[in-house]
Amino acid sequence: MAFEIRILGADDVALVRQLAGVFAEAFNDPRTYTGKPPGDGYLERLLGSDNFICLVALDGDKVVGGIAAYELPKLEQERSEVYLYDLAVLESHRRRGIATALIQGLRDEARRRGAWVVYVQADTGEEDAAAIALYTRLGNREDVLHFDIEV
Repeated sequence: MAFEIRILGADDVALVRQLAGVFAEAFNDPRTYTGKPPGDGYLERLLGSDNFICLVALDGDKVVGGIAAYELPKLEQERSEVYLYDLAVLESHRRRGIATALIQGLRDEARRRGAWVVYVQADTGEEDAAAIALYTRLGNREDVLHFDIEV
């Protein structure tokens, strides 16, 4: 099976809506990803912003995987980091190199933007074992703590 990796822009609202459905299914979290969908204007602004990066894997015209990432300008030097926030591939399309191709596409885009690193976090539970194996194969592991501070 051939698939295409595409970086989305402001005109790709329909594709990013499909990606939200992929995330909802892959993460078993429809409430978060499809429960209160944002309007088209919001998605156009997000996809057109300088700090948001969205890639999808297409099988024909169907989104079968994707990445949502954020470029974060740094204070200490004139450089940025790219935070890979969400990555998912539909179960029916896993183990075909799609996640690796998506990450490579993100690395290429990060390099094009002048970022010095792409980073990602994964939960230590069994549900993220495949993600941890993938990220370990592609990068250097750091064991860190993550805290959510309510606003």
